[in-house]
Amino acid sequence: MVLEKPRDKSFGHFATPIAFSLAKELRKSPMVIADELASAFGESEVFSKVEAVKGFLNFRLSEKFLDEYATWALNNPEKYAKGEKKGKILLEFVSANPTGPLHIGHARGAVYGDTLLRLGRHLGYDITAEYYVNDAGNQIDLLGLSLQLEGRSAILHQEVEYPENFYRGEYLSILAKEASEIFGNEVFVDVSKQKELALWAKDKVMEIIVSDLRDINIEFDSFVSEASLYDRWDEVLKKLGEGVYEKDGKLYLASSKKGDDSDRVVVREDKRPTYLAGDIIYHNQKFERGYDRYINIWGADHHGYIARVKAAIEFLGYDSSKLEVLLSQMVSLLKEGKPYKMSKRKGNVILMSDITKEIGSDALRYIFASKRSDISLEFDVEELKKQDSSNPIYYIQYAHARIKTLIAKSGKSKEEINVTFLDGLDESAADLLFDALLLPEVVDDAFHTRNIQKLPEYLKSLSASLHRFYYDTKIIGSQNEMKYLKILSLVALSIKTGLSLMGIEAKERMYKEE
Repeated sequence: MVLEKPRDKSFGHFATPIAFSLAKELRKSPMVIADELASAFGESEVFSKVEAVKGFLNFRLSEKFLDEYATWALNNPEKYAKGEKKGKILLEFVSANPTGPLHIGHARGAVYGDTLLRLGRHLGYDITAEYYVNDAGNQIDLLGLSLQLEGRSAILHQEVEYPENFYRGEYLSILAKEASEIFGNEVFVDVSKQKELALWAKDKVMEIIVSDLRDINIEFDSFVSEASLYDRWDEVLKKLGEGVYEKDGKLYLASSKKGDDSDRVVVREDKRPTYLAGDIIYHNQKFERGYDRYINIWGADHHGYIARVKAAIEFLGYDSSKLEVLLSQMVSLLKEGKPYKMSKRKGNVILMSDITKEIGSDALRYIFASKRSDISLEFDVEELKKQDSSNPIYYIQYAHARIKTLIAKSGKSKEEINVTFLDGLDESAADLLFDALLLPEVVDDAFHTRNIQKLPEYLKSLSASLHRFYYDTKIIGSQNEMKYLKILSLVALSIKTGLSLMGIEAKERMYKEE
Protein backbone atom coordinates (compact mmCIF):
# COMPACT_ATOMS: atom_id res chain seq x y z
CA MET A 1 0.00 0.00 0.00
CA VAL A 2 1.36 3.42 -0.98
CA LEU A 3 1.40 5.94 1.87
CA GLU A 4 1.74 9.65 1.22
CA LYS A 5 2.01 12.65 3.52
CA PRO A 6 -0.73 15.20 2.69
CA ARG A 7 0.55 18.75 2.15
CA ASP A 8 -2.36 20.01 4.23
CA LYS A 9 -1.77 18.50 7.68
CA SER A 10 -5.43 18.96 8.55
CA PHE A 11 -6.13 15.88 6.41
CA GLY A 12 -4.02 13.73 8.73
CA HIS A 13 -0.53 12.30 9.02
CA PHE A 14 -0.77 9.87 6.10
CA ALA A 15 -3.02 9.19 3.11
CA THR A 16 -3.29 6.37 0.61
CA PRO A 17 -4.87 6.25 -2.89
CA ILE A 18 -5.40 2.49 -2.59
CA ALA A 19 -9.13 2.79 -3.33
CA PHE A 20 -8.30 4.03 -6.84
CA SER A 21 -6.10 0.96 -7.41
CA LEU A 22 -8.88 -1.38 -6.25
CA ALA A 23 -11.69 0.30 -8.19
CA LYS A 24 -11.28 -1.68 -11.42
CA GLU A 25 -10.82 -5.01 -9.67
CA LEU A 26 -13.80 -4.51 -7.31
CA ARG A 27 -15.91 -2.70 -9.94
CA LYS A 28 -16.80 0.01 -7.47
CA SER A 29 -16.26 3.73 -7.18
CA PRO A 30 -13.03 4.71 -5.35
CA MET A 31 -15.14 6.85 -3.01
CA VAL A 32 -17.34 3.87 -2.07
CA ILE A 33 -14.28 1.67 -1.50
CA ALA A 34 -12.60 4.35 0.63
CA ASP A 35 -15.76 4.72 2.75
CA GLU A 36 -15.92 0.95 3.28
CA LEU A 37 -12.25 0.73 4.23
CA ALA A 38 -12.51 3.66 6.65
CA SER A 39 -15.47 2.11 8.46
CA ALA A 40 -13.68 -1.25 8.68
CA PHE A 41 -10.94 0.20 10.92
CA GLY A 42 -13.23 0.88 13.85
CA GLU A 43 -11.52 1.88 17.10
CA SER A 44 -7.74 1.69 17.13
CA GLU A 45 -4.96 2.58 19.57
CA VAL A 46 -2.72 3.48 16.62
CA PHE A 47 -5.09 5.87 14.85
CA SER A 48 -7.22 8.59 16.36
CA LYS A 49 -9.05 9.02 13.05
CA VAL A 50 -9.36 7.15 9.75
CA GLU A 51 -11.57 8.87 7.21
CA ALA A 52 -12.36 8.78 3.51
CA VAL A 53 -11.97 12.01 1.55
CA LYS A 54 -12.75 12.02 -2.18
CA GLY A 55 -11.54 8.46 -2.62
CA PHE A 56 -8.43 8.86 -0.48
CA LEU A 57 -8.05 7.13 2.86
CA ASN A 58 -6.60 9.53 5.47
CA PHE A 59 -4.98 8.46 8.74
CA ARG A 60 -4.23 10.47 11.88
CA LEU A 61 -1.99 8.78 14.43
CA SER A 62 -3.19 8.78 18.03
CA GLU A 63 -1.49 10.71 20.84
CA LYS A 64 -1.01 7.41 22.68
CA PHE A 65 0.82 5.81 19.76
CA LEU A 66 3.03 8.86 19.15
CA ASP A 67 3.86 9.13 22.85
CA GLU A 68 4.75 5.44 23.14
CA TYR A 69 6.95 5.66 20.05
CA ALA A 70 8.66 8.81 21.37
CA THR A 71 9.23 7.25 24.80
CA TRP A 72 10.71 4.10 23.28
CA ALA A 73 13.05 6.14 21.05
CA LEU A 74 14.28 8.28 23.95
CA ASN A 75 14.88 5.21 26.10
CA ASN A 76 16.58 3.31 23.25
CA PRO A 77 18.57 5.93 21.32
CA GLU A 78 21.03 3.36 19.94
CA LYS A 79 18.15 1.47 18.31
CA TYR A 80 16.27 4.48 16.98
CA ALA A 81 15.62 4.43 13.21
CA LYS A 82 17.43 1.11 12.95
CA GLY A 83 16.14 -1.70 10.77
CA GLU A 84 16.46 -5.46 10.50
CA LYS A 85 17.09 -5.75 6.78
CA LYS A 86 18.88 -8.83 5.52
CA GLY A 87 21.40 -9.12 2.74
CA LYS A 88 25.11 -8.83 1.97
CA ILE A 89 26.25 -5.90 -0.14
CA LEU A 90 29.68 -5.10 -1.56
CA LEU A 91 30.00 -1.33 -1.93
CA GLU A 92 32.94 -0.05 -3.96
CA PHE A 93 33.64 3.67 -3.98
CA VAL A 94 36.39 6.29 -4.38
CA SER A 95 38.86 3.90 -6.12
CA ALA A 96 40.95 6.87 -7.31
CA ASN A 97 44.26 6.12 -8.99
CA PRO A 98 47.07 6.06 -6.39
CA THR A 99 49.09 8.60 -8.34
CA GLY A 100 48.26 11.69 -6.27
CA PRO A 101 46.15 12.96 -3.36
CA LEU A 102 42.38 13.02 -3.68
CA HIS A 103 40.93 16.09 -5.36
CA ILE A 104 37.59 17.68 -4.63
CA GLY A 105 35.81 15.62 -7.30
CA HIS A 106 36.86 12.42 -5.52
CA ALA A 107 35.44 13.83 -2.29
CA ARG A 108 31.92 13.82 -3.65
CA GLY A 109 31.94 10.11 -4.46
CA ALA A 110 33.64 9.41 -1.13
CA VAL A 111 30.97 11.18 0.91
CA TYR A 112 28.17 9.67 -1.18
CA GLY A 113 29.54 6.16 -0.73
CA ASP A 114 30.22 6.48 2.99
CA THR A 115 26.81 8.01 3.72
CA LEU A 116 25.13 5.23 1.75
CA LEU A 117 27.22 2.75 3.74
CA ARG A 118 26.16 4.23 7.08
CA LEU A 119 22.49 4.32 6.08
CA GLY A 120 22.54 0.71 4.88
CA ARG A 121 24.29 -0.61 7.96
CA HIS A 122 21.86 1.27 10.19
CA LEU A 123 19.03 -0.50 8.41
CA GLY A 124 20.64 -3.87 9.12
CA TYR A 125 22.41 -4.73 5.86
CA ASP A 126 25.79 -6.44 6.01
CA ILE A 127 27.86 -4.08 3.85
CA THR A 128 31.55 -4.27 2.99
CA ALA A 129 33.22 -1.00 1.96
CA GLU A 130 35.90 -1.64 -0.65
CA TYR A 131 38.51 0.47 -2.42
CA TYR A 132 39.75 -0.80 -5.81
CA VAL A 133 43.36 0.32 -6.13
CA ASN A 134 44.14 1.01 -9.80
CA ASP A 135 47.84 0.22 -9.42
CA ALA A 136 48.50 -1.34 -12.83
CA GLY A 137 49.16 0.18 -16.22
CA ASN A 138 50.70 3.30 -17.64
CA GLN A 139 49.67 5.64 -14.82
CA ILE A 140 51.96 3.87 -12.35
CA ASP A 141 54.88 3.98 -14.80
CA LEU A 142 54.21 7.70 -15.26
CA LEU A 143 54.22 8.18 -11.48
CA GLY A 144 57.71 6.68 -11.32
CA LEU A 145 58.93 8.89 -14.17
CA SER A 146 57.32 12.00 -12.66
CA LEU A 147 59.02 11.34 -9.32
CA GLN A 148 62.38 10.81 -11.00
CA LEU A 149 62.00 14.11 -12.85
CA GLU A 150 60.99 15.89 -9.64
CA GLY A 151 64.08 14.50 -7.93
CA ARG A 152 66.36 15.61 -10.74
CA SER A 153 64.85 19.11 -10.69
CA ALA A 154 64.30 19.79 -6.99
CA ILE A 155 67.11 17.75 -5.43
CA LEU A 156 69.80 17.40 -8.10
CA HIS A 157 68.98 20.85 -9.56
CA GLN A 158 69.15 19.57 -13.10
CA GLU A 159 67.21 21.00 -16.01
CA VAL A 160 64.59 18.50 -17.06
CA GLU A 161 62.14 18.22 -19.91
CA TYR A 162 58.72 17.18 -18.68
CA PRO A 163 56.33 15.04 -20.76
CA GLU A 164 52.91 16.49 -21.49
CA ASN A 165 50.87 14.44 -19.00
CA PHE A 166 53.29 14.10 -16.09
CA TYR A 167 52.10 14.30 -12.48
CA ARG A 168 52.87 17.40 -10.49
CA GLY A 169 52.20 18.80 -7.06
CA GLU A 170 53.68 19.42 -3.63
CA TYR A 171 53.26 15.76 -2.72
CA LEU A 172 55.89 14.85 -5.33
CA SER A 173 58.40 17.23 -3.75
CA ILE A 174 57.78 15.61 -0.37
CA LEU A 175 58.07 12.11 -1.84
CA ALA A 176 61.27 13.04 -3.69
CA LYS A 177 62.94 14.16 -0.45
CA GLU A 178 61.86 10.95 1.30
CA ALA A 179 62.98 8.81 -1.64
CA SER A 180 66.38 10.51 -1.58
CA GLU A 181 66.82 9.56 2.07
CA ILE A 182 65.73 5.95 1.52
CA PHE A 183 67.18 5.06 -1.89
CA GLY A 184 69.84 7.71 -2.43
CA ASN A 185 69.91 10.28 -5.22
CA GLU A 186 70.93 7.76 -7.85
CA VAL A 187 67.31 6.52 -7.88
CA PHE A 188 66.39 9.68 -9.81
CA VAL A 189 68.77 9.05 -12.71
CA ASP A 190 68.79 5.25 -12.94
CA VAL A 191 66.09 4.23 -15.45
CA SER A 192 66.16 0.65 -14.15
CA LYS A 193 65.01 1.95 -10.75
CA GLN A 194 61.91 3.65 -12.14
CA LYS A 195 59.54 0.71 -11.53
CA GLU A 196 60.76 0.18 -7.98
CA LEU A 197 60.36 3.89 -7.29
CA ALA A 198 56.87 3.89 -8.81
CA LEU A 199 55.67 1.02 -6.61
CA TRP A 200 57.12 2.66 -3.51
CA ALA A 201 55.50 6.00 -4.43
CA LYS A 202 52.17 4.31 -5.10
CA ASP A 203 52.12 2.91 -1.57
CA LYS A 204 53.06 6.30 -0.11
CA VAL A 205 50.29 8.01 -2.10
CA MET A 206 47.80 5.43 -0.81
CA GLU A 207 48.86 6.37 2.72
CA ILE A 208 48.05 10.01 1.90
CA ILE A 209 44.68 9.03 0.43
CA VAL A 210 43.76 6.88 3.43
CA SER A 211 44.78 9.68 5.81
CA ASP A 212 42.78 12.30 3.90
CA LEU A 213 39.73 10.04 3.95
CA ARG A 214 40.11 9.37 7.65
CA ASP A 215 40.10 13.15 8.22
CA ILE A 216 36.51 13.21 6.94
CA ASN A 217 35.51 10.06 8.87
CA ILE A 218 35.75 7.57 6.01
CA GLU A 219 37.38 4.16 6.39
CA PHE A 220 37.37 1.04 4.24
CA ASP A 221 37.05 -2.62 5.17
CA SER A 222 39.14 -3.89 2.27
CA PHE A 223 41.48 -2.78 -0.50
CA VAL A 224 41.89 -4.76 -3.72
CA SER A 225 44.98 -4.23 -5.85
CA GLU A 226 44.39 -4.27 -9.60
CA ALA A 227 47.98 -5.40 -10.18
CA SER A 228 47.43 -8.47 -7.99
CA LEU A 229 44.53 -9.66 -10.17
CA TYR A 230 46.30 -10.12 -13.51
CA ASP A 231 47.68 -13.52 -12.52
CA ARG A 232 44.12 -14.74 -13.08
CA TRP A 233 43.66 -13.16 -16.52
CA ASP A 234 44.09 -16.40 -18.47
CA GLU A 235 41.59 -18.14 -16.20
CA VAL A 236 39.05 -15.33 -16.56
CA LEU A 237 39.61 -15.15 -20.32
CA LYS A 238 38.76 -18.83 -20.61
CA LYS A 239 35.68 -18.29 -18.46
CA LEU A 240 34.43 -15.58 -20.85
CA GLY A 241 34.20 -18.26 -23.54
CA GLU A 242 32.38 -17.07 -26.65
CA GLY A 243 32.15 -13.61 -25.14
CA VAL A 244 35.58 -12.83 -26.61
CA TYR A 245 36.97 -13.11 -30.13
CA GLU A 246 40.14 -12.15 -32.01
CA LYS A 247 40.28 -9.60 -34.82
CA ASP A 248 43.23 -7.75 -36.38
CA GLY A 249 45.57 -9.09 -33.71
CA LYS A 250 43.39 -7.75 -30.88
CA LEU A 251 41.05 -9.54 -28.52
CA TYR A 252 37.54 -8.12 -28.28
CA LEU A 253 34.71 -8.49 -25.78
CA ALA A 254 31.51 -9.11 -27.77
CA SER A 255 29.66 -6.64 -25.57
CA SER A 256 27.34 -5.51 -28.38
CA LYS A 257 25.56 -8.87 -27.98
CA LYS A 258 24.59 -7.75 -24.48
CA GLY A 259 23.35 -4.26 -25.32
CA ASP A 260 26.60 -2.25 -25.55
CA ASP A 261 27.08 0.22 -28.43
CA SER A 262 30.03 -1.74 -29.82
CA ASP A 263 32.49 -4.47 -28.99
CA ARG A 264 35.44 -3.49 -26.81
CA VAL A 265 39.15 -4.30 -26.94
CA VAL A 266 40.37 -6.26 -23.93
CA VAL A 267 43.84 -7.23 -25.22
CA ARG A 268 45.89 -4.93 -27.46
CA GLU A 269 47.99 -5.99 -30.44
CA ASP A 270 51.08 -6.03 -28.22
CA LYS A 271 49.26 -8.53 -25.96
CA ARG A 272 48.83 -6.07 -23.08
CA PRO A 273 45.39 -6.21 -21.40
CA THR A 274 43.38 -2.98 -21.48
CA TYR A 275 41.86 -1.14 -18.52
CA LEU A 276 38.61 -3.01 -19.21
CA ALA A 277 40.39 -6.35 -18.72
CA GLY A 278 41.27 -5.32 -15.16
CA ASP A 279 37.65 -4.42 -14.50
CA ILE A 280 36.53 -7.79 -15.83
CA ILE A 281 38.93 -9.72 -13.59
CA TYR A 282 37.92 -7.60 -10.61
CA HIS A 283 34.18 -8.11 -11.15
CA ASN A 284 34.69 -11.83 -11.60
CA GLN A 285 36.48 -11.84 -8.25
CA LYS A 286 33.67 -9.77 -6.74
CA PHE A 287 30.93 -12.14 -7.88
CA GLU A 288 32.93 -15.16 -6.73
CA ARG A 289 32.63 -13.80 -3.19
CA GLY A 290 28.87 -14.37 -3.28
CA TYR A 291 27.28 -11.09 -2.22
CA ASP A 292 23.58 -10.49 -2.76
CA ARG A 293 24.21 -7.12 -4.37
CA TYR A 294 27.13 -5.14 -5.74
CA ILE A 295 27.14 -1.35 -5.78
CA ASN A 296 29.79 0.70 -7.61
CA ILE A 297 30.07 4.46 -7.26
CA TRP A 298 31.91 5.85 -10.28
CA GLY A 299 32.65 9.30 -11.64
CA ALA A 300 30.20 10.47 -14.28
CA ASP A 301 32.94 10.14 -16.93
CA HIS A 302 32.72 6.34 -16.48
CA HIS A 303 29.12 6.19 -17.69
CA GLY A 304 30.18 4.43 -20.90
CA TYR A 305 31.79 1.60 -18.95
CA ILE A 306 28.55 0.38 -17.39
CA ALA A 307 27.24 -1.56 -20.41
CA ARG A 308 30.57 -3.23 -21.17
CA VAL A 309 31.18 -4.31 -17.58
CA LYS A 310 27.65 -5.68 -17.30
CA ALA A 311 28.15 -7.53 -20.59
CA ALA A 312 31.31 -9.13 -19.22
CA ILE A 313 29.48 -10.18 -16.06
CA GLU A 314 26.84 -11.94 -18.19
CA PHE A 315 29.53 -13.73 -20.25
CA LEU A 316 31.17 -14.84 -16.99
CA GLY A 317 27.92 -16.55 -16.08
CA TYR A 318 26.64 -14.15 -13.44
CA ASP A 319 23.48 -12.08 -13.09
CA SER A 320 24.41 -8.52 -14.09
CA SER A 321 21.23 -7.14 -12.51
CA LYS A 322 22.96 -7.66 -9.15
CA LEU A 323 25.41 -4.91 -10.11
CA GLU A 324 24.24 -1.36 -9.55
CA VAL A 325 26.38 1.53 -10.80
CA LEU A 326 25.76 4.96 -9.29
CA LEU A 327 27.38 8.02 -10.84
CA SER A 328 28.91 11.01 -9.11
CA GLN A 329 28.91 14.25 -11.09
CA MET A 330 31.42 17.10 -11.27
CA VAL A 331 32.02 19.71 -8.57
CA SER A 332 32.69 23.43 -9.06
CA LEU A 333 34.00 25.58 -6.23
CA LEU A 334 33.60 29.30 -5.69
CA LYS A 335 35.24 31.61 -3.20
CA GLU A 336 33.35 34.83 -2.48
CA GLY A 337 31.38 34.27 -5.67
CA LYS A 338 34.39 33.78 -7.93
CA PRO A 339 35.94 30.54 -9.25
CA TYR A 340 38.21 28.97 -6.66
CA LYS A 341 41.81 29.50 -7.79
CA MET A 342 43.84 26.36 -8.30
CA SER A 343 47.47 26.19 -7.33
CA LYS A 344 50.03 25.10 -9.90
CA ARG A 345 52.18 23.93 -7.02
CA LYS A 346 49.45 21.43 -6.21
CA GLY A 347 49.09 20.20 -9.75
CA ASN A 348 46.24 22.37 -11.06
CA VAL A 349 43.67 20.51 -8.95
CA ILE A 350 41.77 21.51 -5.83
CA LEU A 351 42.82 19.03 -3.18
CA MET A 352 40.20 17.55 -0.88
CA SER A 353 42.54 18.02 2.07
CA ASP A 354 42.78 21.77 1.41
CA ILE A 355 39.00 22.19 1.42
CA THR A 356 38.71 20.03 4.54
CA LYS A 357 41.15 22.34 6.31
CA GLU A 358 39.32 25.43 5.07
CA ILE A 359 35.71 24.57 5.92
CA GLY A 360 36.03 21.50 8.18
CA SER A 361 34.93 17.90 7.77
CA ASP A 362 31.33 18.56 8.88
CA ALA A 363 30.66 21.25 6.27
CA LEU A 364 32.41 19.27 3.54
CA ARG A 365 30.39 16.14 4.26
CA TYR A 366 27.14 18.08 4.50
CA ILE A 367 27.49 19.94 1.21
CA PHE A 368 28.42 16.81 -0.75
CA ALA A 369 25.50 14.89 0.71
CA SER A 370 23.01 17.71 0.19
CA LYS A 371 22.48 17.33 -3.56
CA ARG A 372 21.73 14.36 -5.78
CA SER A 373 25.03 12.81 -6.79
CA ASP A 374 24.09 12.58 -10.48
CA ILE A 375 23.74 16.34 -10.96
CA SER A 376 26.54 18.91 -10.96
CA LEU A 377 27.30 20.68 -7.70
CA GLU A 378 28.58 24.21 -7.16
CA PHE A 379 29.19 25.81 -3.79
CA ASP A 380 31.02 28.74 -2.24
CA VAL A 381 33.50 27.77 0.47
CA GLU A 382 33.04 31.14 2.21
CA GLU A 383 29.32 30.45 2.70
CA LEU A 384 30.17 27.25 4.57
CA LYS A 385 32.46 29.08 6.98
CA LYS A 386 29.77 31.46 8.20
CA GLN A 387 28.54 31.08 11.76
CA ASP A 388 24.92 31.99 11.06
CA SER A 389 21.68 30.56 9.67
CA SER A 390 22.83 31.01 6.05
CA ASN A 391 25.19 28.08 6.63
CA PRO A 392 23.00 24.94 6.63
CA ILE A 393 25.31 22.77 8.74
CA TYR A 394 25.62 25.55 11.33
CA TYR A 395 21.82 25.93 11.28
CA ILE A 396 21.33 22.22 12.06
CA GLN A 397 24.12 22.02 14.64
CA TYR A 398 22.71 25.09 16.34
CA ALA A 399 19.26 23.48 16.60
CA HIS A 400 20.74 20.50 18.44
CA ALA A 401 22.88 22.67 20.74
CA ARG A 402 19.94 25.00 21.44
CA ILE A 403 17.85 22.06 22.69
CA LYS A 404 20.67 20.72 24.87
CA THR A 405 21.20 24.16 26.42
CA LEU A 406 17.45 24.59 27.03
CA ILE A 407 17.15 21.22 28.77
CA ALA A 408 20.19 22.00 30.91
CA LYS A 409 18.62 25.35 31.92
CA SER A 410 15.36 23.60 32.86
CA GLY A 411 17.12 21.49 35.50
CA LYS A 412 14.91 18.53 34.56
CA SER A 413 16.39 15.06 34.39
CA LYS A 414 16.23 12.78 31.38
CA GLU A 415 14.11 10.33 33.39
CA GLU A 416 11.58 13.02 34.36
CA ILE A 417 11.26 14.18 30.77
CA ASN A 418 10.92 10.71 29.25
CA VAL A 419 8.00 9.62 31.48
CA THR A 420 5.90 12.68 30.64
CA PHE A 421 2.75 11.76 28.69
CA LEU A 422 2.21 13.73 25.51
CA ASP A 423 -1.48 14.54 25.46
CA GLY A 424 -3.53 17.60 24.65
CA LEU A 425 -0.78 19.09 22.49
CA ASP A 426 -1.36 22.29 20.56
CA GLU A 427 -1.02 22.08 16.78
CA SER A 428 2.56 23.38 16.53
CA ALA A 429 3.84 20.99 19.22
CA ALA A 430 1.99 18.03 17.69
CA ASP A 431 3.41 18.85 14.25
CA LEU A 432 6.95 19.10 15.64
CA LEU A 433 6.55 15.74 17.38
CA PHE A 434 5.36 14.07 14.20
CA ASP A 435 8.16 15.62 12.14
CA ALA A 436 10.77 14.41 14.63
CA LEU A 437 9.44 10.85 14.40
CA LEU A 438 9.83 10.73 10.62
CA LEU A 439 13.57 9.98 10.73
CA PRO A 440 13.18 6.16 10.36
CA GLU A 441 11.10 6.65 7.20
CA VAL A 442 13.63 9.14 5.81
CA VAL A 443 16.58 6.83 6.47
CA ASP A 444 14.86 3.92 4.74
CA ASP A 445 13.82 6.05 1.77
CA ALA A 446 17.24 7.73 1.39
CA PHE A 447 19.03 4.38 1.25
CA HIS A 448 16.67 2.44 -0.97
CA THR A 449 16.24 5.23 -3.51
CA ARG A 450 20.02 5.96 -3.25
CA ASN A 451 19.03 9.63 -2.82
CA ILE A 452 21.04 10.40 0.29
CA GLN A 453 20.23 14.11 -0.02
CA LYS A 454 16.85 13.32 1.51
CA LEU A 455 18.52 13.01 4.90
CA PRO A 456 20.15 16.50 5.01
CA GLU A 457 16.95 17.94 3.50
CA TYR A 458 14.99 16.40 6.37
CA LEU A 459 17.45 17.59 9.02
CA LYS A 460 17.37 21.13 7.67
CA SER A 461 13.56 21.12 7.60
CA LEU A 462 13.33 19.68 11.13
CA SER A 463 15.81 22.29 12.38
CA ALA A 464 13.72 25.05 10.79
CA SER A 465 10.63 23.71 12.59
CA LEU A 466 12.56 23.63 15.86
CA HIS A 467 13.81 27.21 15.53
CA ARG A 468 10.29 28.45 14.69
CA PHE A 469 8.83 26.59 17.68
CA TYR A 470 11.52 28.01 19.95
CA TYR A 471 10.77 31.61 18.93
CA ASP A 472 6.96 31.22 18.93
CA THR A 473 6.54 29.21 22.15
CA LYS A 474 7.32 29.83 25.79
CA ILE A 475 8.95 26.61 26.95
CA ILE A 476 10.67 26.99 30.33
CA GLY A 477 8.12 27.88 33.00
CA SER A 478 5.09 27.17 30.81
CA GLN A 479 2.24 24.88 31.78
CA ASN A 480 3.39 22.38 29.14
CA GLU A 481 7.11 22.66 29.91
CA MET A 482 7.68 18.91 30.46
CA LYS A 483 5.77 17.96 27.31
CA TYR A 484 7.71 20.47 25.25
CA LEU A 485 11.02 19.28 26.68
CA LYS A 486 10.14 15.71 25.74
CA ILE A 487 9.33 16.73 22.17
CA LEU A 488 12.53 18.76 21.96
CA SER A 489 14.51 15.81 23.30
CA LEU A 490 13.16 13.73 20.46
CA VAL A 491 14.04 16.44 17.93
CA ALA A 492 17.60 16.43 19.31
CA LEU A 493 17.75 12.64 19.03
CA SER A 494 16.61 12.73 15.41
CA ILE A 495 19.16 15.43 14.56
CA LYS A 496 21.98 13.63 16.36
CA THR A 497 21.13 10.27 14.76
CA GLY A 498 20.71 11.81 11.32
CA LEU A 499 24.01 13.68 11.53
CA SER A 500 25.85 10.55 12.69
CA LEU A 501 24.56 8.78 9.56
CA MET A 502 26.23 11.57 7.60
CA GLY A 503 29.51 11.09 9.47
CA ILE A 504 28.96 14.30 11.43
CA GLU A 505 28.97 14.66 15.20
CA ALA A 506 26.18 16.75 16.74
CA LYS A 507 27.32 19.77 18.77
CA GLU A 508 26.31 19.98 22.42
CA ARG A 509 27.22 23.66 22.75
CA MET A 510 27.73 26.54 20.31
CA TYR A 511 28.67 30.19 20.72
CA LYS A 512 25.39 31.94 19.94
CA GLU A 513 23.19 30.17 22.46
CA GLU A 514 20.61 32.19 24.37
